[in-house]
Amino acid sequence: MRHAPDDLPILARARPLALHAPPRPGDEVTILLALHNGARFITDQLDSLAAQTHGAWRLVVSDDGSTDDGPLQVLRWAVRHPGHDVRLIPGPCRGFAANFLRLLSAVGPDARLVAFADQDDVWLPGKLSRAVDRLAMVEERTPALYCSQTWICDARLGRPLRSRLWERPPSFRNALVQNIAAGNTIVLNHAAQRLLRAAARRVQDVAAHDWWAYQVVSGAGGVILPDEVPSLLYRQHGANVIGANRGLRAMLRRGRIVLTGTYRDWNAMNIAALHRATPYLTPESRALLAEFAQARGAAGPRCATRLGRAGLRRQTWIGTAALWAAASVGLV
Repeated sequence: MRHAPDDLPILARARPLALHAPPRPGDEVTILLALHNGARFITDQLDSLAAQTHGAWRLVVSDDGSTDDGPLQVLRWAVRHPGHDVRLIPGPCRGFAANFLRLLSAVGPDARLVAFADQDDVWLPGKLSRAVDRLAMVEERTPALYCSQTWICDARLGRPLRSRLWERPPSFRNALVQNIAAGNTIVLNHAAQRLLRAAARRVQDVAAHDWWAYQVVSGAGGVILPDEVPSLLYRQHGANVIGANRGLRAMLRRGRIVLTGTYRDWNAMNIAALHRATPYLTPESRALLAEFAQARGAAGPRCATRLGRAGLRRQTWIGTAALWAAASVGLV
């Protein structure tokens, strides 16, 4: 069965997202949307923001040098929806991760909650409401990162497939070698976005903004709040920067990332960024980071052995076995 955009209420009822009471004071969400040549799908995404049951939000869009009319569509949409504060700012033109870091730096100190948004998804109506309610359970001074499952769809939002349910609880040990916090679902509380903004001032570049956020928040002793209820339609259209984590195509893509040395390069970039962020990490996390960096320099099977002794694991035993195999041949 195929689902066109007009069928979204039907798809939402498959796993209902409850309607919520009017937002509490301080529950305004600042949505950070990274834009780059997104004209094909950006209006669908913006319309899904307008349909949120949690209506207290404002939007900051960072355009990373688009050559299409995506920025113009954003401005036209803002004129049609005067009830929301919409800002369009220039991006750094250094890729999607740097664009999100730029967005974080543009958030004022008074922002209470921050949500990341991609240009080509469609949010289900209760996405922000669920995130706000879950984050409200965390003590205000504790950094907290909410993330959720998604419906993985084709370019026309058809053939929905639920994203993978993770087997292990989130942790810094997992975050060092794997990202489970899908950036298009992330919502941060005030303490987490302040932490990331402070850490970003020391960082030159990161492999992926969502992976880095998972690493920093978990490494600083914060709380990761995974939600098993899908919150959005994750559109796959052949031009996704990374793409979904299910299916044969995704498996082959991730295998290629390892075999070409890209995963090894990402780890090196993450370690460099985390070393700059060590003032914000717990002593245990600093020790794990040092052990990971040293293990990567060990020859052959010794690297895999040290990773195992340090308790660095991916979510599945197959994934962990693949990690150790890659480590044994210098690809971690």
